[in-house]
Amino acid sequence: MQCRIGVVGMALLLLACIAILNGVARDGIQSVQLGGWSAPFGITFVADLFSAIMLSVSAFIGLCVAVFSLATMDRARVRKGYYLFIHFMLMGVCGAFLTGDIFNLFVWFEVMLIASFVLMALGGERDQMEGAVKYLTLNLLASVFFLSAIGILYGNFGTLNMADLALKAEAGANPELMRLTSVLFFVAFGVKAGLFPLFFWLPASYHTPPVAVSAIFAGLLTKVGMYSLIRVFTLIFDAGESFTNHLLVWVAGFTMVVGVLGAVAQFNIRRLLSFHIISQIGYAVMGLAIFTQWALAGAIYFLVHNIFAKTNLFLISGATYDLRGTDYLKDMGGLYKKAPFLSLLFVISAFGLAGIPPLSGFFGKFLLIKAGLDAGYYIITAIALGVGILTLYSMTKIFAEAFWKDAPGKPLEGDLQWSDTPAKRRALYLPIIAMACGVVLMGVLAQPAISLCLAAGAQLMEPALYIEAVLSQEYLENFLSD
Repeated sequence: MQCRIGVVGMALLLLACIAILNGVARDGIQSVQLGGWSAPFGITFVADLFSAIMLSVSAFIGLCVAVFSLATMDRARVRKGYYLFIHFMLMGVCGAFLTGDIFNLFVWFEVMLIASFVLMALGGERDQMEGAVKYLTLNLLASVFFLSAIGILYGNFGTLNMADLALKAEAGANPELMRLTSVLFFVAFGVKAGLFPLFFWLPASYHTPPVAVSAIFAGLLTKVGMYSLIRVFTLIFDAGESFTNHLLVWVAGFTMVVGVLGAVAQFNIRRLLSFHIISQIGYAVMGLAIFTQWALAGAIYFLVHNIFAKTNLFLISGATYDLRGTDYLKDMGGLYKKAPFLSLLFVISAFGLAGIPPLSGFFGKFLLIKAGLDAGYYIITAIALGVGILTLYSMTKIFAEAFWKDAPGKPLEGDLQWSDTPAKRRALYLPIIAMACGVVLMGVLAQPAISLCLAAGAQLMEPALYIEAVLSQEYLENFLSD
């Protein structure tokens, strides 16, 4: 019963998020004030195109992982509240995307952190507990930086509403204080997004829980950190300011390079994919650093593409484990013959991640590279192209070792698991197929997807649209008159 309720709940969440996206695309930025208190004094929720896109994709990923879990999650973890905590984590994710208050963003991050820590530790295995402690420790440290930055903002401006903060920061603020605060936020969100040099907790922990948990972590958690980074550096702080811009460019380059080199050196599938989470986040930071409409559109498009491709690759790694009973490439092989359709699904997602046309990753990188060349960011653009080649190499390594080479001589424990029941095979395959279709459709239907992302990028480049959607006309007039 818990499993069915969990899946139905995710389906309802997806419908609600699609309705929000449709409303924002039709009517513009939407905001709601809770408790009868007008902004900036009450609790505000805001949906623009960027947040609505991220909401819808997150709900879709939640539904796919919930279905996949029907086949892979053991009963002991389900009885201990696995589906409850998945929903709890999605509540934190959605709250972070919708909140219009910087302190409530911290609250939703903590909701997400508590739920994700429980999911990572659920089962109590030694590797899980070690990974969970590393995950929790670094994220709690990030929370200290986050709270410190919030305290400085409140002490300086007397408000925590993001639209009000943007208004007052634009009207005039101490530049040195704003620079210090921006660095604190950068560290806090950088830890949560897995940026260089704050990423080391991620590959040490993401491979330890069950694969369904790893998949939803890979798809969503770092993206919430990246969403927050884009939100505050387009609304409250200026990503185009010289110091901030140089910081973002350097971090983007090192994040891409270190992540992909770490991936190339791995022979455990999930650790390899975990390093690629780091590498791919670097592309989104590159878009923020370039800070043009096309660059921000590329960052948004790339985040969505990466959620589809990366989550799917983790789910496929779960299916290969079900077939072979191991995550180590040296001990695998023969999957091309044993599961040819799964091999095709892997190639779609892997080539999409590497940016091979006409799949989604190609157009994400095209937008970012075009923006980089147009704005004169030649070095970071060259780095992005080189990292794409190494990404293709590492994906080819997985295919050669796990799928193409001959199977090991001795039978493996996992060979007995694949044919359990037709229902299990459907629950394994349907989410993987759905996300592979997402990778293909974002490429085949690139024009409407890019148009939507360009519209979202235009909103981010015009903070006044966000401010006017949240604050009343009376408040704005009073502020200007003062």
